[in-house]
Amino acid sequence: MTQDPADVSFAARVLSRVPSMGKGTGSFGKRRNKTHTLCVRCGRRSFHLQKSRCGACGYPSSRIRKYNWSVKAIRRKTTGTGRMRYLRHVARRFKSSFREGC
Repeated sequence: MTQDPADVSFAARVLSRVPSMGKGTGSFGKRRNKTHTLCVRCGRRSFHLQKSRCGACGYPSSRIRKYNWSVKAIRRKTTGTGRMRYLRHVARRFKSSFREGC
């Protein structure tokens, strides 16, 4: 026995047109596990838990991650953009050959 198209419910007609779930807006409600957490070296939320590697600074690698294809990122992170608590005073101390209290 075949069904008459007029007998099919509205919900069945709508659901038949819904595509299977892709990776777009509809799938974002399904995401509930953390892939990244805070990095102990740079403090950003870029440390990949399964890879055990930071995407921002490259920790646990001994060298800081930097690439010349991202010149702006190098400019943001280079020496002189932070406090420089020690390095600030080196130029002044150099003038007196690092003598103190003379």
